[in-house]
Amino acid sequence: MRQTTASAHYDWLTITLHWLTALDVIFLFASFQVWSRLERGTPLRHDLQSLHISCGILLALLMVVRIFWRVSKGRRLPPASASRVVHIGAKSVHGLLYLLLIAQVALGFLFRWAQGEPFAFFGFGDLSDLVYIEGSLRKLLGSLHYYNAWLIIALAGGHAVVALLHHYVLRDGTLKRMIPGAK
Repeated sequence: MRQTTASAHYDWLTITLHWLTALDVIFLFASFQVWSRLERGTPLRHDLQSLHISCGILLALLMVVRIFWRVSKGRRLPPASASRVVHIGAKSVHGLLYLLLIAQVALGFLFRWAQGEPFAFFGFGDLSDLVYIEGSLRKLLGSLHYYNAWLIIALAGGHAVVALLHHYVLRDGTLKRMIPGAK
């Protein structure tokens, strides 16, 4: 076991974007799990779907900001592990998470456009007329959106487990780099 202390944290914007994305993804997944068990046409189901759509648009905005920040100003830290294999694995998982999240946003937008229903951001504006997607693609896009969500949850869950492993078993400070104010 390697026991070190984290000497560097990510910058506040990187940390904020990370945790906002995590909370948004958890809400998006949980909201679907709840509304899919509710009777069609109920106000709660409709409200959860509307909130899901708004939080999906929020995820799109978060991803745009995250990508811009990462390629332009985001703080680069040295690898937490001395192992090149571990470093490449971590970079690969992060890259795959970014790709899956971007795909999820795109699939969500396409799915909603294929449904031809209102598509607003917390009640403001309506994006439903921006793009026309043939309604016959609705089922395919919905399935891809659904299964991609499960891939994200599985990969993000693994990401969280590995972060906890770093913290409690390896004690290498990896998790503390992403927690504001951690010493």
